[in-house]
Amino acid sequence: MAHGTGALPQFIPSPPINSFHIGPLDVHFYALGYIIGITLAILITRRRWRALGGNPDLVNDIALWVVPAGIIGGRIYFDITTPDDIPHVWYGVFAVWTGGLGIWGGVALAAAVGAWRLHKLGITVGPFANAIAPALLVAQAVGRIGNYFNKELFGKPTTLPWGLEIPYPYRVSGGIPPQDLHFATFQPSFLYELIWDLALAAFLVWLGHHARIKPWSLFALYVAGYSGYRIFEETIRVDSSEYFLGLRLNMFVAIALTVIGLVWFGLAQRRPDRPYTVLPPGAPETAGAAEATPDEATTGEALAGAATAEEPPTDEVTADEVTADDPDQVASDPSPGDQDAVDDAEVTTTRSED
Repeated sequence: MAHGTGALPQFIPSPPINSFHIGPLDVHFYALGYIIGITLAILITRRRWRALGGNPDLVNDIALWVVPAGIIGGRIYFDITTPDDIPHVWYGVFAVWTGGLGIWGGVALAAAVGAWRLHKLGITVGPFANAIAPALLVAQAVGRIGNYFNKELFGKPTTLPWGLEIPYPYRVSGGIPPQDLHFATFQPSFLYELIWDLALAAFLVWLGHHARIKPWSLFALYVAGYSGYRIFEETIRVDSSEYFLGLRLNMFVAIALTVIGLVWFGLAQRRPDRPYTVLPPGAPETAGAAEATPDEATTGEALAGAATAEEPPTDEVTADEVTADDPDQVASDPSPGDQDAVDDAEVTTTRSED
């Protein structure tokens, strides 16, 4: 697409490379994007988990289990749903560095392994799921930059000024319909997803600060929100995919998970409050619970309330002591202010579980 000298480009150019060398090591931008995204997710989750009153080092422990599980699950999903895109070499099914991780498979296996590990440590899963939900979206957004360098995850042909230029060999290898091969620029669906992921992550954090969110609720909205976006994305994608009843297979997955996520959110919000645990049995409380934000403060306040309820101040005089010292003095009913304090103590000692 031609444009005058000094004019702004009328499309997004494709990068000339997709990797670089450090000595004998070939570093792929796709892999680098996921490494940076995973690192950011760990840092974000550590901060949010600390605010809940949990030990941030637990996040590192969980990451050692869920990151490999996520990569394995993502690759398995990709191999099943897009078998034509598997490189035709003996190690093709494992070649994640060439691109090809199905996010739903990765999240599903990582969630199962993470839940198993948390249960083994005596930690309630629901609060941790809420803490990690926005972080997952940030990791996915950064990972989408790798799709740009791989010249993949693009949509239908377009003449929009932000259309993505795709070189002809990548159009062929991308498996797009033959009638679209003569077009040069396509919808940058990877960019749309990147923007949506960051916006949804910000919304989840905002919602947690401004609403009473119960365990699992933010994670359920993550499932519904991301899958809802994928319904749109599947309508503009033209790269290779398995089809069922005339629609891309991922369209059915996206619709199902959007409905499941919304129902899950409604059920999670309606569940009664129950006790939950953010620290392993016998572990000391960590600093920072007092600084918890509204979506994260429930547990921190509950821990503080429980400690207060179990260890009343020594300078407080009980009704029995008053009666014993002065038989003529009868303990009166608590004043409205005292009754409110008692009610508050009872409320703060009740926590929600996953």
